[in-house]
Amino acid sequence: MSTVPAPSRRQFLKAGALIGGGLVVGFVVPGARRFADAAPAQAAAVSGGFAPNAFLRVGEDDTVTVLLSHSEMGQGIWTGLAMLIAEELDADWSKIRVEHAPAAQAYAHTAFGMQMTGGSTSTWSEFDRYRQAGATARALLVAAAAQRFGVPVEQVRTENGIALAGERRARYGELAADAAKRPAPAQPPALKDAKDWKIIGKPTKRLDGPEKIDGRAKFGMDVHFDGLLTALVARAPVFGGTVKSFDATAAKAVPGVRDVVQVPSGVAVVADHYWAAKLGRDALRIDWDLGPHAGLDTGRLREQFRQLAATPGAVAAQAGDVDAALARAARTVEAEYHVPYLAHSPMEPLNCTVKIADGQCEIWTGTQFQTLDQQVAAKIAGLKPEQVKIHTLFLGGGFGRRATPTSDFVAEAVQVAKAAGKPVKTVWSREDDVRGGYYRPMYLQQAKIGLDGQGRPMAWKHVLVGQSIAAGSPFEAVMVKNGVDATSVEGVADSPYLKAIADHRVDLHSPTTGIPVLWWRSVGHSYNGFIMESLIDELAHAAGQDPVAYRRSLLKDHPRHLAALNLAAEKAGWGGKPAEGRARGVAVHESFGSYIAQVAEVSLQDAPGGGQTIRVHRFVCAIDCGLAVNPDGVRAQMESGINFGLGAALYSALSFKDGRVQESNFHDYRVLRLDESPQIEVHIVPSSEKMGGAGEPGTAPVAAAVANAVFALTQKRLRELPLRLG
Repeated sequence: MSTVPAPSRRQFLKAGALIGGGLVVGFVVPGARRFADAAPAQAAAVSGGFAPNAFLRVGEDDTVTVLLSHSEMGQGIWTGLAMLIAEELDADWSKIRVEHAPAAQAYAHTAFGMQMTGGSTSTWSEFDRYRQAGATARALLVAAAAQRFGVPVEQVRTENGIALAGERRARYGELAADAAKRPAPAQPPALKDAKDWKIIGKPTKRLDGPEKIDGRAKFGMDVHFDGLLTALVARAPVFGGTVKSFDATAAKAVPGVRDVVQVPSGVAVVADHYWAAKLGRDALRIDWDLGPHAGLDTGRLREQFRQLAATPGAVAAQAGDVDAALARAARTVEAEYHVPYLAHSPMEPLNCTVKIADGQCEIWTGTQFQTLDQQVAAKIAGLKPEQVKIHTLFLGGGFGRRATPTSDFVAEAVQVAKAAGKPVKTVWSREDDVRGGYYRPMYLQQAKIGLDGQGRPMAWKHVLVGQSIAAGSPFEAVMVKNGVDATSVEGVADSPYLKAIADHRVDLHSPTTGIPVLWWRSVGHSYNGFIMESLIDELAHAAGQDPVAYRRSLLKDHPRHLAALNLAAEKAGWGGKPAEGRARGVAVHESFGSYIAQVAEVSLQDAPGGGQTIRVHRFVCAIDCGLAVNPDGVRAQMESGINFGLGAALYSALSFKDGRVQESNFHDYRVLRLDESPQIEVHIVPSSEKMGGAGEPGTAPVAAAVANAVFALTQKRLRELPLRLG
């Protein structure tokens, strides 16, 4: 997803909505009415608490509850967004509590106009809105304190959850009832100057850590109440397949099975608990119409992609006459790269609990797309969106899988509950998701690059072949222009390397295959970062130059790239000799508004079955993400992104044969394991530049840094993921 600048303070206005019991001043956000009307309601005072806007409540016990408009899936916004409110509110950090907000237009993303989480946008998109929420609350509390103390508001100051004027003092909880009766400020209060920040920019421990450690945290799989049943769905073994007929006799004979119902995605077995539902599903006899994709085979797809690459595609970027420039080149470098389909594999399998009763549909799940889920559920249940209540729970990993434009797992759960006529938790096994979910698309790319006499690129011809994740989705009109899905070519068409070359061309082919594809952590950058930084390494070696020095020369007009590159190289000891049997590789890449450089240190080790495998010992990462609201959170996301990317770089791949996914679980769809994580060092570039993201960018350069290190060690160029020596 592309990033859009956050709104200014002037784009906020007064509006009200009664949410969760309290005085609420809602905010209108750009584009919000694209998805739903956000008609303001009158603000109202509620006894015993103070809710000056849709984003926080102050209780009489001094607790400050922050309502999170985005989903916490491990990226740390449970803490980061709370820090923004606490800073402007001058709150006592020990009194901060956080809840996921309900699905409501007040919580629409400031850039995308719908309630969602993705694109590494949560912190920068909320930077103004959440600070203004805190500042508004503080202004009302100060006004209440001034009235109580009998002094002008200018004489009231606040600190650590207390309002003070001379010797007079009052806790926020004591002022809550009076503050709730006051009108909202006519103009948004002024925000603090950065020099006065006490919380923003300081390393802060995560608020969700303790409850995740001791088991209090509630994920979708934890939902349980009296009368709740569990369902598993038998889905077609081939994408696009449908049920011709089924026999549920044996399934219904399984103890605990309550019902067997057909839904659009297949046949659901509804039971008292998961194991009964699984045994019941195993006992189903289904005759499938496999549909048009029964012959899908990734080997054949790869050849079809290669044939497409030889033909003109949609032009994603073009300047000059690349063919003429290539003919003048002193030397050319040609390469073909390939990346596979990938599953998201979140630790918590997909699940969604639905209760339809009394003219309301109630949903409990971990989702990244509340607005779309609400609309889809309403349509299925025959209700209005406002009759659909979504309880967003902690996500046990998302990586994009819980942000499907079709709301697939939520829609299916609503269909199952509707057909069963009872509250049902629909659960996907890991095998269900690996074999029947959405995937990061497979790509084949070819490049022909001409070098001048000094070894610098003077002509670049590049073609990408792979599925569009936006085609056919509600986002197609925005994301696809002139046949080019922006996410397919991000990191290539807009690369600083290409922009400096007078003669270049980037073509894109977006074939349809029948395989559902979706954004995957760092989206197009996840493969384009690998390919572009591997190609730059190839050029450096063709020119006979040090890979870091070569990049410095090409990025001399890009100070943020350079700052990250120089810091990572310095901290990694680039230029010094690594330990015996090891080598280093480097990569630098911009994505989601952040600039990241990484140095990987690798060796080879003997594999149990013979041959050698790659062992990554150390990863040094430097990031310029602009202001780091919570440096600890940024570091954690770099560590997470690196380990996530290493799994894909070294192990992960999905293959199709006879229309079926061949992998099923972690034994054959490998991800990185705990003992394989390298030593990771993260260094944050001091920066006052525009804020970028942190959740996704750390993954993009990982595979390239490792592949370039392997080349330095073996002189063997690996152009395919996962990286294999044999």
